[in-house]
Amino acid sequence: MSHKRVPKRKAAIAAGSVAALGAAALFLPNAMASQTDSSNNATARTFKADDVSDIAAQLASQLGDAFAGSYYNADKQQVVINVVGDNSNVVNIIKKAGAIPNQVRNSTATLQAAAKTLRTRATIAGTAWSVDPKTNEIQVSADSTVSGTKWDTLESTVKSLGSGVATLKKSAGTFKTFVSGGDAIFAQADAGGVRCSLGFNVTASDGSPAFLTAGHCGVAAKQWSDSQNGQPIATVDQATFPGEGDFSLVKYDDPGTQAPSEVNVGNGQTVQINQAADAVVGQQVFRMGSTTGLHDGTVTGLDATVNFQSETDPGGVDTVTGLIQTNVCAEAGDSGGSLFTQDGSAVGLTSGGSGDCTAGGETFFQPVTTALQATGATLGAGGAAGAGDQGGAADQSAGPGDEGAGAGDQSGAGDQGGAADQSAGTGDESGAGDQAGGAADQSGSAHDQSGQSDHSGAGDGSGLESSH
Repeated sequence: MSHKRVPKRKAAIAAGSVAALGAAALFLPNAMASQTDSSNNATARTFKADDVSDIAAQLASQLGDAFAGSYYNADKQQVVINVVGDNSNVVNIIKKAGAIPNQVRNSTATLQAAAKTLRTRATIAGTAWSVDPKTNEIQVSADSTVSGTKWDTLESTVKSLGSGVATLKKSAGTFKTFVSGGDAIFAQADAGGVRCSLGFNVTASDGSPAFLTAGHCGVAAKQWSDSQNGQPIATVDQATFPGEGDFSLVKYDDPGTQAPSEVNVGNGQTVQINQAADAVVGQQVFRMGSTTGLHDGTVTGLDATVNFQSETDPGGVDTVTGLIQTNVCAEAGDSGGSLFTQDGSAVGLTSGGSGDCTAGGETFFQPVTTALQATGATLGAGGAAGAGDQGGAADQSAGPGDEGAGAGDQSGAGDQGGAADQSAGTGDESGAGDQAGGAADQSGSAHDQSGQSDHSGAGDGSGLESSH
């Protein structure tokens, strides 16, 4: 066991990737309005974004094949339910639940089939795709490395899906994981330093204190420290990367470590994390990382598949599936960092993407609900304080030791059959391949990021409010 002094120091950084936020004054505004009946339309109710998964899951089970995904209209605080066909009974069920029916062309089955075709014919390094329920299409992206015959193959595959099923666009930069270059958790591997960000403190299934971070960080090194050249204070227990997710469960070496369920957003302020929740397209989310600090944006897609250039097999493709897609920026060293909501719900762990916090880009996150279910961990304080909260990762009531919205409660989860079930139903992508042993990928490139913590949020406005 390590000395008490070590876990206390470590617990201070544990909850959410420490980074300086400059002089930004942070405060939490009031949470979004809880659901109430609209005065001018009894069927149109307002909801918090965190409520959407439950509403969508309930309706998905009632509507069957007519259900085609859902999303959140943040401006009106309304839940929009996509439906195929014009069955008046379906419409009435949706309205009775207080949601807004939206007739669309593509069924969940159609989008699942399209995703399967992409996986079979276009698993090309530098590509990604996810379901966008707002457009009722699959959004396909290709980074700057995709050109020539690779671009032709991708373009022809998208066209073969038919009109209105998928859209294709070019992304700036290259898709990569965001390990290294940060200053939150450190490891020595492959004759070099690996640096990542801690995501959320949890309690492992055996009652011991632990934390979640990116899977490619856990694959890169077994032992982690809270200082660049410090002694290890935590050891990887489980790591998934590549394949069906990008998450690691890392146990603190001292079982007496007190690891609070909160995210450190800098400037001496923290956000209490009360539950885990599934991502919802259209909701505002906040990301904390050790390189760039606090940034916010919007969830843009679910069930994302990302095809990275393999770091272990030259010319190979490493694929990770079941991710959340957002427009929140991130950079090297932010890997594993916390994605959470204004209300204090844990949503994701930073995986990878393209761009940076100067030019922007696309970023992908591991759903926390899936990671909890897979590892058997529960959200909440570690050590003795959390040992009694072991109801299991599927225990969904709303306390710091519970998991809030269940892993199966994704927006379109009715047809997904699992924790990775994201809104519009490309659950077929799970197992699409292997994604990067690239954890070691990051040790070199990110060193250039280590001085960038001044991005941290000084330009993010005065608190957990939109900086866009």
